[in-house]
Amino acid sequence: MEFDPETDEYADSEADGRRSERTSRRADGREDAAADVTPATAEPNTASTTATPTAENEATATEIAAGATETDTAVTFDRDGLRAGFLKTIPVALGVGGYGIAFGILADQAGLSVAEAALMSATVVAGASQIVAVELWADPLPIAAVLVTTFAINLRYSLMGAALQPWFKRLSATKVYGSLFVMADENWALTMRSLKSNTGYGAFLLGSGIAVWLAWVGATIVGTVAGGVVGDPTTYGFDFILTAVFLALTAELWEGQSSLLPWTVSLATALITAELVPGRWYILLGGLAAATVEVIRRGE
Repeated sequence: MEFDPETDEYADSEADGRRSERTSRRADGREDAAADVTPATAEPNTASTTATPTAENEATATEIAAGATETDTAVTFDRDGLRAGFLKTIPVALGVGGYGIAFGILADQAGLSVAEAALMSATVVAGASQIVAVELWADPLPIAAVLVTTFAINLRYSLMGAALQPWFKRLSATKVYGSLFVMADENWALTMRSLKSNTGYGAFLLGSGIAVWLAWVGATIVGTVAGGVVGDPTTYGFDFILTAVFLALTAELWEGQSSLLPWTVSLATALITAELVPGRWYILLGGLAAATVEVIRRGE
């Protein structure tokens, strides 16, 4: 027994020691139990936190969704696309053939032989610039005037090629430039329609271009041979064939009210330019005006 001066009582030190030890063990047991219970109680909170999207998760989801709206369709370059392009373009190619006859007649009147006219159509594959070239044909040949005029007319192809870039960037250079060689206004319009429909036909332009090329070259030969017999092509309405073809393509490309603004701006710009600027610059400037409107509108 020991005397405790604070309580003025005798205490059993051994009994107190045992009581202190039991108290300590009970305290340790409660801490262990609390430690075991804490993860179980915290787990629902953790799951809840994980399930709740954070700002970072929302941003990532937004980026993924935005990427999905772009041109994600796999672009293939195979016989299916080649065949689809060729068959789809046959009706349009017949119209191009009529226009080719008109060019052949003009080429014959300008003094070009059948071989020369056919070679021009096979290598240039650009009806408007070819007609302008034969209209400027003279002796001596005004090379500078022909080059500047045809360059202005064909600048529109840079815009057309840029429009194909989201799909063609996935193809090899050989496939791209081989397809672009036979690109004309008509088959470009049909190709854009096909690609926007998510067909994934990377060879559509080449197939459709082959159809146009065959009709154009063949009709040029026919027109040049028959040039001496037919005489003035406007007598038979050959000059309206290209206009009819483009009207049909316009109806095919019309996308509703969203097309109204850029088309109106393009038409107004082309008409004003044709009145104020000599040459064929109205073709390029009309296209640039429509492209500018689309960039501004989609950037808002």
